[in-house]
Amino acid sequence: MNASTQSFRKSALLVSALLGGLIFTSCAADIPVSNQELPLSASSDLMDNKASVAESSIAQKAEAAPIRRAQLVKKATMTLIVNSVDKSIEAVSQIISKQQGDLIGLKEQQPKNNDGRHTASIQLRVPQNQLESTLTELTKLGTVTSRNITAEDVGDRLVDFQARLSNLRKTEANLQKIMDRAGSVKDVLNVSQELSNVRQSIEQIDALLKSLQNQVAYSTITLNLEAAVSSTSPQPALGSQVQETWEKSTNSFGKLTVSLLKLGIWLIVYSPCFLILTVGIYGFTRWRQTHLTGRE
Repeated sequence: MNASTQSFRKSALLVSALLGGLIFTSCAADIPVSNQELPLSASSDLMDNKASVAESSIAQKAEAAPIRRAQLVKKATMTLIVNSVDKSIEAVSQIISKQQGDLIGLKEQQPKNNDGRHTASIQLRVPQNQLESTLTELTKLGTVTSRNITAEDVGDRLVDFQARLSNLRKTEANLQKIMDRAGSVKDVLNVSQELSNVRQSIEQIDALLKSLQNQVAYSTITLNLEAAVSSTSPQPALGSQVQETWEKSTNSFGKLTVSLLKLGIWLIVYSPCFLILTVGIYGFTRWRQTHLTGRE
């Protein structure tokens, strides 16, 4: 009884193992081909295509959103104490010529007295990329007492002017087409007036745009020069002093002589009046004395 039972169990285990193998084989056969591994060459091509697509997408994004460079208008102000203002002005002219700039203004003030100072204010314009080197050269002319540099970003204004200018030119082209198709004189005049207004706006904005671009391309420098010491005139020589005194005295004597001659002429002209007045005073005095003597 035990032997037959053990034999039955072994047979059941064998049948179960065979059925499990058949089921596993059928399941493996039903796996779709799409889930199987691709060949090595196809996989490599697919990865290359994905990489190229990714690089192209990144490049398009970079082109779509470029980094805007700041458009700066730079201005500098500097004050120098120099030994000679005249020589410094000549040196500034040479520096500006070397830096390919322009001298656009000069205001010089000479001292009015011995306590005054010789000063000068110079307006300069140099290419923006030469601003630092120009300031470095100018500082060699004397002692810097003050220095100031300012910068203003006008990039947004430039973009705005360019966009408005582009839109106005498109409007101008459209109005020109409408004018070419206009039939009646009234329509032609209306379109012509509108076209004239648009062109005037184009000229104004174009001038503003060019002026702003010029300010970006060229930086301005205001240079103030001051003499190191008060300007005093040298003491003249003894001979010069004697000659100057002689000239002043002779000039004074001549003026006095002319004045006396003029006074004599006035007295001669008015002498009859003085004579009559003198006689009158004398007669009145005599009459008064006679009148007083008669009373006594």
